[in-house]
Amino acid sequence: MFYVPLYIETLRSRPALVFWLATLSQAALWLVVPLLFYAAPPSELARLLAVGHEFPLTGDFGPPLAYWLAEIAFRAAGLFGVYALSQICVIASYWCVFALGREIVGPTHAAMAVLLMVGILVFTVPTPNFGPPILAMAFWAAVLLFYWQAAIEGRRRSWYPLGGAAALLLLTSDAALILLGTLAVFTALSASGRAALRPIEAWIVLAGLAVVLVVHLFWLKGAGEVLAPTLARLRLAGMAGENTAAWLRLVGALVLAHAGLVILVVLASGWQRTYADLAPAISRAPVVPFAITFVKVFALVPALLATAITVLLGQRLPIGGAAPLLVLSGLAIVVAAGGSIALHHQRTLGLAWAGLLVVPAILVPAAIVLLPWTIGTDLAIAQPAAAMGRFFADSFERRTGHPLAIVSGDTRIAALVAFAAPRRLKVYFAAEPERSPWVTAQDIREQGAVVLWPAAETTPNPPPAIKARFPDLIAEVPETFARPVRGQLPPLRIGWGMIRPAGAPTAR
Repeated sequence: MFYVPLYIETLRSRPALVFWLATLSQAALWLVVPLLFYAAPPSELARLLAVGHEFPLTGDFGPPLAYWLAEIAFRAAGLFGVYALSQICVIASYWCVFALGREIVGPTHAAMAVLLMVGILVFTVPTPNFGPPILAMAFWAAVLLFYWQAAIEGRRRSWYPLGGAAALLLLTSDAALILLGTLAVFTALSASGRAALRPIEAWIVLAGLAVVLVVHLFWLKGAGEVLAPTLARLRLAGMAGENTAAWLRLVGALVLAHAGLVILVVLASGWQRTYADLAPAISRAPVVPFAITFVKVFALVPALLATAITVLLGQRLPIGGAAPLLVLSGLAIVVAAGGSIALHHQRTLGLAWAGLLVVPAILVPAAIVLLPWTIGTDLAIAQPAAAMGRFFADSFERRTGHPLAIVSGDTRIAALVAFAAPRRLKVYFAAEPERSPWVTAQDIREQGAVVLWPAAETTPNPPPAIKARFPDLIAEVPETFARPVRGQLPPLRIGWGMIRPAGAPTAR
């Protein structure tokens, strides 16, 4: 007689319910954790909001849709809106994988594929840190789902949502050309793909995407400046081995991103199984060979291409982020497992899945409290953003009689202060002025600015690079801020100085 846990029976009988419970639990958990425990947003999110505040059309930061949506969400509901937007992207990605898997392997195995995704995203993709990779993950999952419906199942109306998702992907990510290029090559090389291009709807969508592609290439106009030195590096002796080693490191990092998934697969496969540990199999109808090819291609090829291009461009992280490259990993494992999957160690498997979901959330407050006392790590999410923004805005206005409008200096600190100040500020990226075309030297002369940098001592001496960029800077005594948990960390000192607005009274 078998003893089967309730969640296994629910997975068999009501896979959609299991899918929604798992997906909404993860989304709710990672919506609550940053709202309760983050004293400041992740540094990349603060920078994203600094750029999005200007609703830019141009700039050296790639397609802007994620920046626009983050700013709209922030204006509508503050950080709650941005964190909720990120979790909506995760839910949408999971739903697209579930819907695609339902067509390929059936609803029960599709729910299992989504459950495996928790072992990837929770550890690999910090979803509170919303940005282009998180948004691109949702659009890429939608592209794959609608492509399957339109090109493989022959649903002609699905061409229009496919075109919309592909257009939004082009407006979101630097990696859109890699992802959609893989899809185009797959279509050209497969008989089913070529046959799918016969309806008029397909050509209407392709014509619209051609227009969006031109706009996307405009945002990537700086790629040509990178391509020439890249080709020159490839001609150098010894670069082939170095590039191969760098590529293998990136691929290895993506493989390690599946550590949680591997744990679940090893437990479910019955490693160290005894005779008494039998489990009834969960079976499905046979999967057609073309579907297996489809899943394998889009689970592997975009990741291999993105990592290779990343190495050629001399970057450290996969182009476009890792999130879109992991969309089909769970479904690929389920497809490769065959038509009958026996879940062994069912109690332990359920506890392991719950642990992969909950333990990272528990580690966040634990890290905020313990790391300053143990290894002295200064976490960006534990810095007193509200106090910093309020102090520099008030100090500037008291000394000049003008409200603070522009902040610059260290990019991370400036973006944090711009977000947390009582009145949103413009950020001038001094080290890379092309990334902040909304602020000019004339703006700084007329409106003034506060320039910030990390300070180890109390002497009001700015770093030489900052002094060279801002010769009119009036340095002030660095300000010390109280950390929520100091532990063994040194005092949080922020060096700062002012550039007075034109016509502002001189300080007494």
